[in-house]
Amino acid sequence: MLVWGNLHNVYLWIVVVVALVFGGIGFVDDYLKISKKSAHGLSAKQKYWAQSFSAIAIALWIISNTEQAISTDLLIPFFKDLTVPLGAIGLVVLSYFVIVGSSNAVNLTDGLDGLAIMPTILIAGALAIFAYIGSNYHFSEYLNMPFMPIASEMVVVCAALVGAGLGFLWFNTYPAEVFMGDVGSLALGAVLAVIAIIVRQEILLFIMGGFCC
Repeated sequence: MLVWGNLHNVYLWIVVVVALVFGGIGFVDDYLKISKKSAHGLSAKQKYWAQSFSAIAIALWIISNTEQAISTDLLIPFFKDLTVPLGAIGLVVLSYFVIVGSSNAVNLTDGLDGLAIMPTILIAGALAIFAYIGSNYHFSEYLNMPFMPIASEMVVVCAALVGAGLGFLWFNTYPAEVFMGDVGSLALGAVLAVIAIIVRQEILLFIMGGFCC
């Protein structure tokens, strides 16, 4: 991802940091479970507060980036001219719920072989299409989507997720030989959420997550 991505794009680094932070939370949880040889890692309260603090910090980072700013309007799927103006504070609140909700959703889905990674692949592929459309002036103008040239790097991120996910799926189908654990599920869910926020498709992420699962 970093090899093919534009390292001057701040949103690429936001995604990298999100993956490391939420992956770190999952790693601590998995490590405690393995070291204690029990199903008890971080408590639900500890995990929730760690996710919440991280999500708010990431949301503020996205909003504070004025050089490559994104739209603060909430796009309503299937309606070209219908948007809900959120403002900076509203976008921070929405981003918090999307990031925490998505990371926990993938974590809860990771219960059966291949159950979490396959929806992740499908959603990442769909977000890649929206990222490409949003970063193309002619397509975004025709479809009445915010023109976001910086979102083009999210295509690279989504392509990396799809490729890595397909490789992981080969060994995660029944009978599974490898498992992603919390370190993978929390990171993947948070990364998908941040990409959806950057390309302004939070509602669509919720819809795709429901259909894929």
